[in-house]
Parts: sequence; C-alpha cells; structure tokens
Amino acid sequence: MQRQTSAIIAGATGLVGNELLHILLGSDLINRVYALTRSALPYRSKHLVQIVHPELRITEWEETDPVPELGFICLGTTKKKAGGKAGLKAVDVELVKSVARSMQQLGVKHLIVISSLGASPYSPSFYLRCKAEMEQALSEFGFSHCVFVRPGPLTGEREQPRQDEILTQKVLEVLQPLLIGPLSQLSPIPAEDVARAMFNAGLQAPDTAPSAIQIIKSNALRHPPFHGEQPQA
Repeated sequence: MQRQTSAIIAGATGLVGNELLHILLGSDLINRVYALTRSALPYRSKHLVQIVHPELRITEWEETDPVPELGFICLGTTKKKAGGKAGLKAVDVELVKSVARSMQQLGVKHLIVISSLGASPYSPSFYLRCKAEMEQALSEFGFSHCVFVRPGPLTGEREQPRQDEILTQKVLEVLQPLLIGPLSQLSPIPAEDVARAMFNAGLQAPDTAPSAIQIIKSNALRHPPFHGEQPQA
C-alpha cells in the first residue's frame, strides 16, 4: 500500500501511541488522521481530526469524511494502575475489542495492535493471558489484515512514569550482557521503534488478503526503516 490513505488511532496519549501519532501526521502517505481519545489532544494539524469520547466510542460520523483504511490500537494498562485483574482485563481485552469493532464498522480493513512479548493463554502471568485473549478475539473479527506487535520492555518518556517499567529497565540494564540468543527479545526497545514498525506494517498491508494474521516479535521491531514519512532533522 504505497498510495495516500487515511488512518485512525486509539491510544495516542500512550508511550507508543504518541510516537505513532507524530509519525502518521508527518507522513506524505496519510491524508487524514482520526485520533480516538478520551480528552482533547494538545495538537493542531490540518490532517488531524479528534474524536473525543470518555469510552472511546464513535457516536457520530460525517458521510463526507474519508473512511480510514488503517486502524492502530495502542491501548494498555497495568494491574496496579487498573486497580486489579478486573480493571486490567476491562482495558486490555474488553476496551480493545470494543474499539476494534468500532473501527471495523467504520470501514477499517487493516488493523495493527500493540500486544506484548510472551502473550500466551498458558502464561502464568494474568497480563500476558489477557494479551493472548485479546489477540484471539481480534483474529476472529475478520479484518483483511490484522497485525499484532509484541515488543519486550519499552523505553521512552511517559507523561506518568510507570514504576514497574523503571525497575524492569534498571534490572535489564545490569543483565544486558547476558541477553543473547532467545533472551535478546527481553532487551528494552525504544517506543519510537515500535511505533515506526506499526506504521510500516500498515503501509505494507496487502490490499486483498483473506483475513491474514501477522505477529511481529520484539527483535523484528528494532530499527525499522522510514517508509512514507519525513524523518525529523
């Protein structure tokens, strides 16, 4: 897909989502960006349309607006921030499913979603089981192309730092010399790399694919090339 198109993103205030929003707005191949958000974003661009709803719902749509072909979901939380397992599942599974369904009804054909390294229904981690449940659910929605990116620990600056991420990064810095072979997937990855890899996955989406499902693991997300965007000086 190397022609101009439009995109919609949910989770643009997060670590990866914020990076991805800037990439989308700077791309010559994206003529309209819809940001589905709970509160107004402090950005101004002739290409940006903000859809503000406290539950990330799309309740109104102008028929004259271009329908987005690309959908990006960068939503996620932690058990601590969500207040427990129920709150975590409400965001990482149920909210993501709701947003994906809304995007599909809007006309999105190609969906790119952030998940996590280690996502598995058999994981001892409730967080990773939720990611696996989300992936399975969205895989059955019938998008023409559905991509799940599974980064390891992320680096970057959040508006509200997560103490568990900071601790994980410090531990992995010490263990870095040991992170070789399969363990290299655990090496922290910049949020910007993940965002650009998600963007590239959208551009490379086939126009006619019978419900193709793709998983991109952490190491494959590192140092992605620029495609259809203007590199910052």
